[in-house]
Amino acid sequence: MKLTTKGRYAVTAMLDLALHARTGPVSLAEISSRQEISLSYLEQLFSRLRKQGLVASTRGPGGGYRVARGLDEVAISEIIMAVNESVDATQCAGKENCHSHGRCLTHDLWEGLSEQIEEFLSGVSLQDLIDKQSVKTVALRQDQMQDQVLLQRDRVGQRERADYAEAQQSS
Repeated sequence: MKLTTKGRYAVTAMLDLALHARTGPVSLAEISSRQEISLSYLEQLFSRLRKQGLVASTRGPGGGYRVARGLDEVAISEIIMAVNESVDATQCAGKENCHSHGRCLTHDLWEGLSEQIEEFLSGVSLQDLIDKQSVKTVALRQDQMQDQVLLQRDRVGQRERADYAEAQQSS
């Protein structure tokens, strides 16, 4: 199957965006931190998602991204196709040259599987995923972990400032 990291990351990032955009635009840095996806990789993905009209961006302080349409209107298959991924399970990318420059014995099987996958992913929207309790549970855990990371960074920053102030007084 040809669904690679690019397609998986695009769906994951879009789902994260949909979950967190209720309070305003979401920065790629936030998505990167929560989902452990490289910021530069997200920038590439979101450039493609924006070109396909799946996300809209807001510039400036407090800027970021939001889903451009209703969550129930964005099919998972659209996200995957927007980043130039396919769900083709054939070995020949549908060209029927998979066996000695001709069609292999199992071509119809893999082509049928590809069609089933496409149909399935076309029938699942971002809203469908958000409505799943398992997604809500994972998102809550990720948010709690993110809060702990931010709190720890804040404590380290406070300690560094206190150490700096103490060193300044000593000199």
